[in-house]
Amino acid sequence: MHTLSLYDIKHGLLGRKFSSVEATRRFLDRIAKHSHWNAFITVCEESALRAAQLSDQKIAAGNAGPLEGVPIALKDLFLTKGVRTTAGSKMLHNFIPPYESTVSQKLLDAGAVVLGKTNMDEFAMGSANITSHYGPVVNPWSRDKKLVPGGSSGGSAAAVAGHLCAAATGSDTGGSVRQPAAFSGIVGLKPTYGRCSRYGMVAFGSSLDQAGPLTKTVRDAAIFLGLISGHDERDSTSAPEPVPDFESFVGKSIRGMKVGLPQEYKMEGMSEEIIDFWKSGAEILQDAGAEIVNVSLPYSKYALPAYYIVAPAEASANLARYDGVRYGFRADGRSLREMYENTRADGFGEEVKRRILIGTYVLSAGYYDAYYLRALKIRKLIRQDFASVFEKVDILLTPTTPTSAFAFGEEPKDPVTMYLNDVLTVTANMAGLPGISVPIGLDRSGRPLGLQLIAPHFMEGLLLQTGSVLEKGANFPVLEEAA
Repeated sequence: MHTLSLYDIKHGLLGRKFSSVEATRRFLDRIAKHSHWNAFITVCEESALRAAQLSDQKIAAGNAGPLEGVPIALKDLFLTKGVRTTAGSKMLHNFIPPYESTVSQKLLDAGAVVLGKTNMDEFAMGSANITSHYGPVVNPWSRDKKLVPGGSSGGSAAAVAGHLCAAATGSDTGGSVRQPAAFSGIVGLKPTYGRCSRYGMVAFGSSLDQAGPLTKTVRDAAIFLGLISGHDERDSTSAPEPVPDFESFVGKSIRGMKVGLPQEYKMEGMSEEIIDFWKSGAEILQDAGAEIVNVSLPYSKYALPAYYIVAPAEASANLARYDGVRYGFRADGRSLREMYENTRADGFGEEVKRRILIGTYVLSAGYYDAYYLRALKIRKLIRQDFASVFEKVDILLTPTTPTSAFAFGEEPKDPVTMYLNDVLTVTANMAGLPGISVPIGLDRSGRPLGLQLIAPHFMEGLLLQTGSVLEKGANFPVLEEAA
């Protein structure tokens, strides 16, 4: 049962092949069995079983919601009323939110059973899920070596890949849904900025953050996306766009579609295996009737440095609220100033402090024009690049990551080198575009690789349409029984 897709579990429950209590119990048992992966920070066993019982009653009464009884997980930056939300940080280790995030509320309203809150890089800052205050997450594809699952949504990715839940929420600021999806052999979809409400999400970069699903299949992503999308008056960045039937796009023909291959995404140091899989993905789409077109995105090479100015600047502003006064962790001090300093020094991890310092620096007098304003100008040019390319092609196909998952101990020690893991994904965030990562195959070491599709604004249906064709052609192996 646990290896079934969200779609199969949903219809298995409606067909009374098994109960929600049985499904929930099975997933909870697996979470306990594979606790060494450290995929969860908080497991909600009692409340999940109560919710499952209620779902079984609703299904029996013919009053089921669209995700009734399906066990899912939430990344631990979605506020959950009455349930601890930590954002992977010591700063929020004892924080119990008084209200629910819009995304999680939509899933609860749909009847989903929440198994718990998944581990993540602290305040979503990381590319490997090794910066969490609660310890690193282990990729379920690990065999002879322990692999990272990608970040910052590594706990959600590991939970889905390792069959600890049917699907999970993630958040994507610079690739934090797509990159761990690629490392973990699953599907990760970043919607258009504004498609899903940010209300009740712990903020990292306010102009970049976007909630998105991590699922086993493209169809699952379509179902999940449809449930968490929609305008929210409580979020000023939420777009008043209609929500189409995303599932109806899955399996549609792509004959006549033009697929662009941006040449700048073939990067120095990228493995030949990834380039070969990129070619294979293009061939799959071409065999399905698409036309492959080489295109150029000249300003994409500036996306990563610009991102690492914009994102830390927004982070430094968003994280200023954690001062030990109103909520969260507080350290002692002989004065108010000393209490502030001690709280922020002890409450934040090294990566978070590094980004706060970078952000504060680029926003400071004398450097604002030299760095931050320049980065915003580059961001505008990146958007113009994409607008120009989408006049020639319908969608773009690229690798998701420059490498497959690396092992613990093999990660780059230099933080700037670590930031290069996001080099292929940050462009979509800088332009506010939707993107999806679909698993394409295994490298020679048996580690998953993914390909990324990027579409114009609010064209997630096109991503799902093309992604389902790519998924069918790739025939990626299911992780039958994780170690």
